[in-house]
Amino acid sequence: MTLAGASRCTFTVERRGGRGDGAARSLEEALADLAGVREASVSFRTGRIAVTYDPDVVSRDGIERTIRARGIEVREARGPSPADAEAVDASAPTDGADVDAGGVDAAAGGVDAAAVESASGDADAEGDGASSRRSLRREAAFVAVTLAGMVGGLAAGWFGWPTPVLWACYAFAYAFGGWYGLRGALEALRHGAVDIDLLMIVAAAGALSIGAPFEGAMLLFLFSLSNVLQHYAIGRSRRAIRSLVSMRPETALVRRDGEEVAVPVDEVAVGDVFVVGPGDRVPLDGVVASGESSVDQSSLTGESMPVAKSPGDEVFGGTIVEGGSLEVTVTRRARESAIARLIDMVEHAQGRKAPTQRLIDRFEQPYVLAVFAMTALAVAVPTVLGEPFDPTFYRAMTLMVAASPCAVVISTPAAVLSAIASGGRQGVLFKGGEHVETAATVSAVAFDKTGTLTEGNTRLTDVRPRDDSDADALLADVAAVQRRSEHHLARATVDAAAERGLSVPDASDFRAVAGKGVRATVDGYTLHVGNRSYVETVLGGDVDGLDEGVDALASLEADGKTSVLAVAEDDEGARVVGWLAYTDTVREGAADVVARLRELGVEHVVMLTGDNERVAARIAESVGIDEVHAALLPAEKVERVEGLVERYDGVAMVGDGVNDAPALATASLGVAMGGAGTDVALETADVVLMGDDLAKIPYVLGLGRKTRRVLLSNFAIAFGAIAVMVSTILLGGIPLPLAVVGHEGSTVLVSLNGLRLLGYRE
Repeated sequence: MTLAGASRCTFTVERRGGRGDGAARSLEEALADLAGVREASVSFRTGRIAVTYDPDVVSRDGIERTIRARGIEVREARGPSPADAEAVDASAPTDGADVDAGGVDAAAGGVDAAAVESASGDADAEGDGASSRRSLRREAAFVAVTLAGMVGGLAAGWFGWPTPVLWACYAFAYAFGGWYGLRGALEALRHGAVDIDLLMIVAAAGALSIGAPFEGAMLLFLFSLSNVLQHYAIGRSRRAIRSLVSMRPETALVRRDGEEVAVPVDEVAVGDVFVVGPGDRVPLDGVVASGESSVDQSSLTGESMPVAKSPGDEVFGGTIVEGGSLEVTVTRRARESAIARLIDMVEHAQGRKAPTQRLIDRFEQPYVLAVFAMTALAVAVPTVLGEPFDPTFYRAMTLMVAASPCAVVISTPAAVLSAIASGGRQGVLFKGGEHVETAATVSAVAFDKTGTLTEGNTRLTDVRPRDDSDADALLADVAAVQRRSEHHLARATVDAAAERGLSVPDASDFRAVAGKGVRATVDGYTLHVGNRSYVETVLGGDVDGLDEGVDALASLEADGKTSVLAVAEDDEGARVVGWLAYTDTVREGAADVVARLRELGVEHVVMLTGDNERVAARIAESVGIDEVHAALLPAEKVERVEGLVERYDGVAMVGDGVNDAPALATASLGVAMGGAGTDVALETADVVLMGDDLAKIPYVLGLGRKTRRVLLSNFAIAFGAIAVMVSTILLGGIPLPLAVVGHEGSTVLVSLNGLRLLGYRE
């Protein structure tokens, strides 16, 4: 979750060919020491540096200078620049309110400026991807030369070729096989750190020094080969998301001056109207102005079936029109599209390390130093006891290779990055590796009701004036007050007035009371619209007709409807003038989702809502909820979530990302619905469902649990291989080539095991 009051930037740097990340850890510490930097994550394996910072204290340029001062070339810097200073606090939502009883919810926020800039163009994505491919090809070529040199040296020894030929072959093998590892080791040493690269280089040099050049060459060959495979695995997970960029057309067919003109998408403005035909991809986000069609949104939201679109419905760039033609009014520029934001969020997530990875990173340097110490003892003790030096040194080098933690270090990023990419392809956005791991621990789930367990398409069912006067007049006045609210009940009121063709008067002096209701001045008097609590607390209960109104509300709520009072206030006092009732429908498949959560091991399912108890109880019974808390204010939702966190290991809160922002932030895992159209959801939750698909909740938890199993199996492979080889060496000894094969084989195996998550399906 983005820190309040902070901005973030991402730097693309050259990926390092070595396996260790000692230099990355050193840079992380240097960035963390900068005044104003709140969080820094550096990985030379992925070529990404992500920094969260306070723009009032430090600028992006200042951070970049710190990076360049260490001799690191920054290929691309994304995020707020000094000129964007006024917009850097887009990550924190403003004060908001949740009103499930006829009031208002006001929450604001938006896409971080970094998100806007970082996803601004296809050229950036393609350039970065081309650079990564070139780097990978170069590393692969080095591996090929290393193999040729190793085989050539072996053949020269077998067939008695001249000694210069033999050593020339091994020289090529050592130079090309150790190039990236040596660079990484020297870079780490320059910043006072040691890592796995140094272990491998020392082991290869040790083998060479005792007349075993083939063993050293084999070590460097397999070491560099496994590096290439690791980079391929990481690159594949990134390409799975980057491929979304290619889904968006480069031009849009825009209507201008009565003609259809092909315009580059970056030049299309908000408010322009473009035309898209059957089989074409939608170029930009917008709202359908005319036409009807089904649209395949699977590339963005993961929905398995096409979605029907008609005038007023939203469409997203990169999706495919399957039926008739559509005319669409642009609502977001290219750099602000849902796909652009998805790409940026996933890339930022891949730069944030999971807790297990951070633990292993801290563990790497002490472990490497311990291996060096153990190797030194393995040489010194037997030599002092009179054993020959050469076999002793050979065994020590074998021990060093066997004990090296390469497979342990790569086991976590190989799995977590693949999980993030897999989720992104299914329309599920994890905003960091830590949230993938958290999803595996969830044992209790709290759901918001409206828009989450229910469809959220609330409709007005009853408008009853107290004195049997004109119901349309009451509805028009209430709509005048509520049309300034974004709450679902308010929208239902305004929609009902529009359907009846009513003339809605102007309202002024609009005010809201969180969780209770709203008021405004209409035709010279103040009209209050809210629940019973609103009337009793705001108006003090001194309201004519209150008892009659309360009885009416009770009757409506007994039918499972949400109801509110309309109270007019003027110089003569306050009086109930009528009441309104609304209903919502349970989201299709909600009961199946709850049942599936129980199958996954969720112990407790809770509903938290601001709606009345009767309505909440009816919904909960139909879905299979264990515990219901109704008539809650936003702060009370937070209290309930805090109580769940105290009782259970992991708690997920599922809401719409606007009304439930405080509760989402409090839960172990905040999951927001409908992220494709809600900027606040993208900035508030830990996990965003890019489509309004409740069935993705079991997918989130299932993927987290699957990732945990993969991590455990990776650790078993990595530590098991180390334990077996070290024990065998200490008890009897094994050849260095066998230790090399066992060590590098386990590293490749954990990488491939992690890649399996790319194909995960719930």
